[in-house]
Amino acid sequence: MILIISSQQADINSPVDNRFGRAQWFIKIDSDTKKWEALTNPGVNQRGGAGVAAAQIAANNKAEVVISGDFGPNASGALNAAGIRMMTFDQGISTVQDALDHFTQGKLTAFG
Repeated sequence: MILIISSQQADINSPVDNRFGRAQWFIKIDSDTKKWEALTNPGVNQRGGAGVAAAQIAANNKAEVVISGDFGPNASGALNAAGIRMMTFDQGISTVQDALDHFTQGKLTAFG
């Protein structure tokens, strides 16, 4: 399964970013192989439409699940339209690796 997790830096051990549309980076992870890659968020500095642009990145990368701290209404609408599930960080999640671990253990909360 392909996951995208919002991140402050371009590494799986970096701090998570609670903002989906304005996250500096997205970490794309194949939950089966644990292979990952960092994706820049070109919408981070857009005046408007950052959430939709971020959702497009997720869709273009064939994400099945996106994990972040919060999703704005435009981002959540675009992700829903693309059939991408949204999950939110729980207490105790500080890094992308923590988020991945919580996801694989079924400890994350569905958004919405």
